[in-house]
Amino acid sequence: MLYQITDGTVSAGGHVILSHVDFEIKGNEKIALVGRNGAGKTTLLKLIAGELSLDRDDRRQGAGVTSSRRLTVGMLKQQAFSDREQTVEEILLAACPFRDTFARERFEYEQEYDRIFTGFGFARADKHKKIGDFSGGEQTKIALIRLLLEKPDILLLDEPTNHLDIATIQWLEQYLKRYEHAVVLVSHDRFFLDQVAETVVEVSDGKLTRYAGNYSQYREEKQKRIERQRKAWERQQEEADRLNGVIERFRHKPTKASFARAKKKQLERMERVEKPVEDDVHLFTGNIEPLIPGSKWVFEAEHLKIGYDRALLEITLRIRRGQKMGILGPNGAGKSTFLKTVAGLLQPFQEKDKSVERRCVLGNNITIGYFDQHSAEIQSEKSVAEHFHDLFPSMTEKEVRNILGMYLFPGKLASRRVSDLSGGEKARLVLAELLQSRPNFLVLDEPTNHMDVQAKETLESAFQAYTGTILFVSHDRYFIRQVAQSVLIFEDGGPMYYPFGYEHYLEKKQKADEYGEELSAQVKAEDAALLAGMRAVPKAERHRLKEFSVEEAYADWKLRLVQEKLEPEELEYGRLEEEYQGLLDEWKMSEAYWMTEPAARMTEKTEAESSGEKTAGGTAGIPDEPSGLQEDVAAAKARRDEAWECFHARCMEWYEVYEEVHGYSGLEI
Repeated sequence: MLYQITDGTVSAGGHVILSHVDFEIKGNEKIALVGRNGAGKTTLLKLIAGELSLDRDDRRQGAGVTSSRRLTVGMLKQQAFSDREQTVEEILLAACPFRDTFARERFEYEQEYDRIFTGFGFARADKHKKIGDFSGGEQTKIALIRLLLEKPDILLLDEPTNHLDIATIQWLEQYLKRYEHAVVLVSHDRFFLDQVAETVVEVSDGKLTRYAGNYSQYREEKQKRIERQRKAWERQQEEADRLNGVIERFRHKPTKASFARAKKKQLERMERVEKPVEDDVHLFTGNIEPLIPGSKWVFEAEHLKIGYDRALLEITLRIRRGQKMGILGPNGAGKSTFLKTVAGLLQPFQEKDKSVERRCVLGNNITIGYFDQHSAEIQSEKSVAEHFHDLFPSMTEKEVRNILGMYLFPGKLASRRVSDLSGGEKARLVLAELLQSRPNFLVLDEPTNHMDVQAKETLESAFQAYTGTILFVSHDRYFIRQVAQSVLIFEDGGPMYYPFGYEHYLEKKQKADEYGEELSAQVKAEDAALLAGMRAVPKAERHRLKEFSVEEAYADWKLRLVQEKLEPEELEYGRLEEEYQGLLDEWKMSEAYWMTEPAARMTEKTEAESSGEKTAGGTAGIPDEPSGLQEDVAAAKARRDEAWECFHARCMEWYEVYEEVHGYSGLEI
């Protein structure tokens, strides 16, 4: 046991921050602290660092802090450097205990120092610069490097990914996973927590709750705990109501008075189950459907060049209805410029050379909902509810408040003036308005900037429930993983398309990097479907640089067999997709569909509907009363989904065999 708090309480200004908490750090644990702002996460870090003490309470036996002997604790300081004339090298070597010797340990320290320094994106020449020459963000990075070089037994990190680009964050993730001592960290970067944390401690209402696993596992387990507690509380309430009914019924009857007293004692002895505190995140369980579906192909670009004074890049791309595509890339790569071009806010870059045919076309009946950071610059003296109602005057006040509640604007917050909202709250309000207006193509530039975790996860759920098309830019890797079905990466070599989602892309890219290869799969104009990239992979024979071994020949033979099975399954899936979309469009244009209230078409599905079972309210994904055409749509959807599962499984089989032949399954187009 490195460190332990037993029955500890911390107060400040008469306010209890942590109340009778137990906490421990063992070995080389990697612990993430999570909770709302102001819950006490930083207080706990300062307590571990020795900057705060527990409240004194002599009445509590055994309360206090215990730690191992010679324990070293390191925490990043906000004001890290007092002498701005010192060079980086002087600062970092000052932390070396062997700096005045020629011991092997000094050599190893300097090797580690070089590795970490360049890992954080600095050039080796930067070591000789004065600390005052660096920006505030760069100084924070240097302070973090110094802390990592000290290698304390417990490393305390408060928002360590601030001021870091994605490449540096990924490097830090790998470093912390290999770090031989304990780490306790606070971060709003959920993907970072997923990569590093092995244990999550939630700080809420002055209490600490420990969960095994990373952030995603914590979220899943928390939902299960809330559901278990809710069911236990409901059972307790039912039993209490039953006992109260028995007591009330028999307490005035002389022959049953003793029986009533016994039941009253039973009620008093009943172990009380607290009503669960509901999660701050709203999860959408029903579909959010566009007002009109729009055409099958939402956007088409062929040899499209984008830019202002010069062309930033050229791209050929088709986006299909219902596709959700995330765009990644460094600042200045052209991501926002591309979104503006797609949305029609910026004309394509024009060149004098007319020899190449260039196209940039929206599909028929496509309605765009565009969002960027300027969209959230709203000012109004009206309340949130009044502002929202002005945009949707046909809704009742109750409907307005119900919708706002789903986007985390309950009671009092819905009555607050729009001008008094924070930047993140304004952005959330604008996105709620955008989703409620129900366009069929959302174009979003950094939709979750300046939002807390609860707001991000609520919007993730909303975008997952939205059945239209989404094209978005985000630096939030967790958000990308949750929402994007495919990714478009803007790199120096041009746009690169990957059809299987962000997490799968990272896995394949890691393998590609290990082989020193480039992973590229830019989507072709003739097909933006799932395997657009895979179609363009040359046949295995074209990759041969030498004679195949027996094992390689066998793997290549298997690849051809899988390919032969894959092609008809792809055609079958495409046929069933067209059949389903045709029936769905026909039904949505029918009188029966439009006679229902719009709110009814957004009603949240039951668990049975989510699993595809038929209920009194209709079939999963299909609102309103059942009809013959509606049932045809449901049957077509079931056939389409079954074909998709077969097709997807065969795709995965293809990739596995492809790896046997070529080492990794990157796709070059």
